[in-house]
Amino acid sequence: MSTHVETLIIGAGQAGLATAYQLNRRGRECLVLDSNARVGDSWRQQWDSLRLYSPAKYNALPGMPFPARAWHYPTKDETADFLEAYARTLELPVRLGVRVIRVAADGYRFCVGTQEDQYVASNVVVATGTFGGTPYIPDFAGDLDPAVVQLHSSDYRRPDQLPEGPVLVVGASHSGHDIALEVASRRPVVLAGRDCGQIPVPLESRRMRALFPVLWFVWGKVLNRNTPMGRKGLRYARFHGGPALRVKRADLLAAGVERVTERVVGAKDGRPALADDRVLDVAAVVWATGFQQRFDWIEPNVTDDGGWPREQRGLVADVPGLFFCGLSFQSSFRSMLIGGVGDDAAYVADRIVERASVAVAV
Repeated sequence: MSTHVETLIIGAGQAGLATAYQLNRRGRECLVLDSNARVGDSWRQQWDSLRLYSPAKYNALPGMPFPARAWHYPTKDETADFLEAYARTLELPVRLGVRVIRVAADGYRFCVGTQEDQYVASNVVVATGTFGGTPYIPDFAGDLDPAVVQLHSSDYRRPDQLPEGPVLVVGASHSGHDIALEVASRRPVVLAGRDCGQIPVPLESRRMRALFPVLWFVWGKVLNRNTPMGRKGLRYARFHGGPALRVKRADLLAAGVERVTERVVGAKDGRPALADDRVLDVAAVVWATGFQQRFDWIEPNVTDDGGWPREQRGLVADVPGLFFCGLSFQSSFRSMLIGGVGDDAAYVADRIVERASVAVAV
């Protein structure tokens, strides 16, 4: 037996919940499935000291502001609790502890399999993460000495997970900067990876309060998929990492972090080796190397050569009824931010309503 639902949303993060809200407002039936035990667990599972890079006043979801002072930068647990309160307060239809293992297009509908139940849906919205949920670790990591402790950033929580001795953090985007600075309070740290740039203004300064509205405008109206600058930004954001945000180069220098821009390219004698042949004698490696999009559980294949969905603003043209929400640069730079996902969710919801209208007319 299969359960039928008009729109099945996979993922109860900010994108999935916002899409459910927008569909409910339009009077359309939907159900959100998530494999976690609680709404917001994807945020709770981040490292302990993580805080958002945008202030609370820019972290609202449609129908509910973020419950904090306007210029407070929320912790990861505050963000998780906000999502949980959002789903509860707005009475969104969420079913937890359900892992989707297969989505197959079958004519004008989709057959969705989980570890226990089967669903039939007219539409499916995939909202499984901005950059993907599969940690990327290079193959040569397996050549490191087993005595070298290795953690991906998704498994890192706090410095005391790491053994005594020097630590290598690989990947110099904002997460790599944050983790390197935190670990440097307890261990010698090398941060390796190309320079992705930095926002020069301190994130929590008065200058940023004046600058942030300008940035918000640029991120939505200039850096979008309709402009040449935005399309260039899409490729950069998806494949090259973002700039340092909260932690700056000067912070790393003051903390004693050794910053090398050579890439880690392999292993030599069980130790990580840089492109300039330097071998690093470290006790641990934290791979802040990002994530991969994996959609091999969707049939037919909907990804391009880079592993990203073949979508335009969340619509997959060659698989009618299949949508995405919450992707990096789905419509603009704002798409990857909590406060920017509402517009994308509204657009996807409108397309679902249009599809239903066409079906009724036919």
